[in-house]
Amino acid sequence: MDADAVVIGAGAAGLAAARRLAAGSLRVVLLEARDRTGGRVRWRAFEAAEPPAELGAEFIHGPAETTMRLLREAGSAAIATGGESWVRDESGELVREEDDFAAAAAATLERASALAHDESVERFLRRFERDEALRGSVAAARAFVEGFEAADPAIASVRAIADELQSGTDSTSARPVGGYAPAFDFLRAHCVDAGVRLFLNAVVRRIVWRRGDVIVEYAGNDGVSRTVRARAAVVTLPAGILRGGDGAGGVVFDPELPAAKRAALSCIEMGHVVKVVMGFRSPFWERLHEGRYRDAAFFRSGTPPFMAYWTQMPLRSRLVTAWSGGPGTAALRNVPEVDIVDRAVAGFGALFDATTLARSELVWSAVHDWSGDPFACGAYSYVTAGGGNAREALAESVDGALFFAGEATSFDGQGGTVSGALETGERAAEEVVAALRTASPKGDVGGL
Repeated sequence: MDADAVVIGAGAAGLAAARRLAAGSLRVVLLEARDRTGGRVRWRAFEAAEPPAELGAEFIHGPAETTMRLLREAGSAAIATGGESWVRDESGELVREEDDFAAAAAATLERASALAHDESVERFLRRFERDEALRGSVAAARAFVEGFEAADPAIASVRAIADELQSGTDSTSARPVGGYAPAFDFLRAHCVDAGVRLFLNAVVRRIVWRRGDVIVEYAGNDGVSRTVRARAAVVTLPAGILRGGDGAGGVVFDPELPAAKRAALSCIEMGHVVKVVMGFRSPFWERLHEGRYRDAAFFRSGTPPFMAYWTQMPLRSRLVTAWSGGPGTAALRNVPEVDIVDRAVAGFGALFDATTLARSELVWSAVHDWSGDPFACGAYSYVTAGGGNAREALAESVDGALFFAGEATSFDGQGGTVSGALETGERAAEEVVAALRTASPKGDVGGL
């Protein structure tokens, strides 16, 4: 055996799993297809005086106890989001959003918890489309599902979204101070210091498995095929990859995964997200219209493809993020990056009738299309109508050999979040330790 456990994927779940396994004195190999760790947590630093550009995960949703614990360990903290929300009304004017957009959406979607049978969000919302009094709430719910959940209302499970809303995960939001970089740098360093052997640019192609014996075949950036043999594997690949996405990250299981696992994957989709972070010469929007938008944190444009923009409030910064999620991202498919940036800048400037000014103020930008990412095939997961307990089924281990982690396997309302990924990585590691202890004659999993 090359290792007691091999962890596939060095995102939040993989790093958390590797760390916990190494803490138990197990020999751990961690394989990552990218040239970096972090997975769907991705950042770029441009200026020392500004926070890093978060191109992937950015917020902390709800209590997020696992994330908060990691921040404390890393000597970091979280700061609650704040500031005003503005929305473009039917006349095209930006108006202060007095009502809580997310709360209005939740109030409508949470009604789905009373349904006898699951259905798509779109079918559910059509029940209320003739009620003039609910028109605004229905529109907010649809925009919430497409934007916040990055999901397609035509196929997304309304029961699953209602359950997540009732869990309270989306009730509050915050950001890590200085972004996620300090916490994830700490997590990686902790793994390496604990003896985890980390291999980057290691693209897993095939996993041959049976109880007590897993062989992982992977290719390095030199094109040479290599193998790692271990007693168990923790698979933290995104659902889009496990489903056999079109990207370079497709993996073959030999033998193939059990029917129940494949059925679960067929009920989990990946949300489409294109994110653009723009660094301006100055926070010019704060000066416009006699400082009307000085405390603005969030703008809902209502105009595709970028339906939302946000600042770094309560931190004053020159950074603005443009967000395109759900079906609306189709308009950006196969569009050159320079044109994507221009659409984002123009859309932001158009909010204030200041497109020319916005273009002249732009200093730098960064773009990431998560659906076009070959090692993600999407931003984060959601359950489709009728999917029921798909997350729970995906989380189940297979024959004491394969253990699964990642945000798609989180079934306590934290699906799609960093905290959910971290927690499932720790959970899978504990399952591995228990399985290896049972298989060891002496019950000792260290130094097997």
